[in-house]
Amino acid sequence: MAGPAPRPVRHRFPSLRTKVTFLSNPGNYPENPTAVEVVRTHMSCVFLTDKHAYKLKKPVRYDFLDFSTPEARRVDCEEELRLNRRLARDVYIDVVPLALTRDGGLAIGGAGEVVDWLVKMRRLPARLMLDRAIRDGNVRRDDVRRCALALADFFRRSEPVAMDPGEYRDRFRMDILANQRALAAPNYGLPPALLESVTAGLLAVLEREASSFDRRVAERRIVEGHGDLRPEHVCLGAEPLFIDCLEFNSRWRMLDPADELSYLAMECEFAGAPWIGEVVLDTYREATGDDPPSRLLGFYRGFRAVVRAKLAAAHLKDHLDPADQGKWIARAARYLELANRHAGTASGQGS
Repeated sequence: MAGPAPRPVRHRFPSLRTKVTFLSNPGNYPENPTAVEVVRTHMSCVFLTDKHAYKLKKPVRYDFLDFSTPEARRVDCEEELRLNRRLARDVYIDVVPLALTRDGGLAIGGAGEVVDWLVKMRRLPARLMLDRAIRDGNVRRDDVRRCALALADFFRRSEPVAMDPGEYRDRFRMDILANQRALAAPNYGLPPALLESVTAGLLAVLEREASSFDRRVAERRIVEGHGDLRPEHVCLGAEPLFIDCLEFNSRWRMLDPADELSYLAMECEFAGAPWIGEVVLDTYREATGDDPPSRLLGFYRGFRAVVRAKLAAAHLKDHLDPADQGKWIARAARYLELANRHAGTASGQGS
């Protein structure tokens, strides 16, 4: 008489460390790369092979996102693929499963139980990324104009997002005050007077230029944009590409193109190339006929600089070495100084 059927062996769900170790090994990839470079962020780990990049979401949960389950990470991976194909179609290849093998190991694209998901992308040449080109002094005016024209076309084709003007201004007001509270944390040691000046300047513009903000909404300028348009996300190829859009929070993608382009201009200024932002905005004006008020652009730059200051300061949670902490606090202070300059000019205090 036959005995009972053997029970399937159940393996312990692999930890993030196990997954990272597996994905850091070149021998585990189907394309057999020569090496794997690992880039870590707050929310993901990116594994760079010779020709591809694989992004693994961390199982984290914040107020603004929830990646705590494999299903939530799968949904976000698919959303990242969909949204980024708008501005970099052939870069974003697929969402690939990370699965358990019969012996409890892992396999990329395996047929076993899926334990996580990877966004597979074509790797872009580092020398063509705008941040690297700025550092190398290799940015040409024609490259910038080509990027700006591509963005102008994208914004023209984007469907307007319905929004109440008061809601639009209230979003900024709440975020300005939330950023102030976050940056006032004692362990950051940022100058209270500087933080107060930035906050007061931005709130003053929001009040004095209320009609300008309302007009942008009434003119149906608000669209679903990229959401994180920084130099490291811009590729200066023959066909400009814009990668790594903000996929996990739709609210943060609903914005004014003038805001999006001011963000890029501010980051280029922070990197030491303010002329790039001026070319981008001038080209956008020429291509679209849209000429946002200068004080509105100053507000957007100042607001975005404060957001970047907050993100820089948040790195203290991941970098416990005093030297690293000093670097990130200094970076946050530089962003705040830039924000203060733009907020002051926009509010009339610095003119």
